Amino acid sequence: METKNNTAVLLAAGSGSRLSGALADKVLWPLAGKAVVRWSADAFAAAMVVGRIIVTYRDAAQLSRLEHLLAGLPLPLAYVRGGAQRHDSVRLALESPGISDGLTFIHDAARPLIRAETLRTLLRTAERAGSAVLAHRVTDTIKESPAAGVPERATFREPPREHLWAMETPQVFSTEAIQRAYRALDTPVTDDAAAAQRAGIPLTLVENPRPNPKLTRPADIPWLEFLAAHG
Repeated sequence: METKNNTAVLLAAGSGSRLSGALADKVLWPLAGKAVVRWSADAFAAAMVVGRIIVTYRDAAQLSRLEHLLAGLPLPLAYVRGGAQRHDSVRLALESPGISDGLTFIHDAARPLIRAETLRTLLRTAERAGSAVLAHRVTDTIKESPAAGVPERATFREPPREHLWAMETPQVFSTEAIQRAYRALDTPVTDDAAAAQRAGIPLTLVENPRPNPKLTRPADIPWLEFLAAHG
């Protein structure tokens, strides 16, 4: 498959509400001297797995900063204004004029430490199997609560740990298939694999042996700085 027909969608429009004001904009934050969003963009450029990148943005002020921080990237860039929630932003990017047939990599820009070699592994898997979802095994013991919140004197379900995977991004699908999945979506999803499964698209997981954390809370910052400094 010609990689020039593949697209990366970098989701940068999120509000970062769980950072409690610790950062003005997590994807613009300088990680080891480079903006978080630029780390992912550079990884895609180095991997040579896509022919273009579509970046979702929140507002005009953020767009201006993104254009500055991503200047000089050796890949064509297009910008699409995102929606109220993640799945809205994905749908808008998937329906934008800048997308074409081939494969689409959907990646949260707040995961800056994705590696070029991982992207190439995802490409090979998606070309063979039709999808490729980056994930890691769950090592903690998980207990499923019978209700939301923090229950007391409850009985918990314990799913077998060996069956549990934590989803990451990128998640890769044929463009036509994931477009169809999002057009049919009638309730929110938190990742693209969920949208795909609702549309009957089987998933192929790619186990990630390396840390690929998402900048979500203030406590994530020292860990990301350590990983960025130590390769």
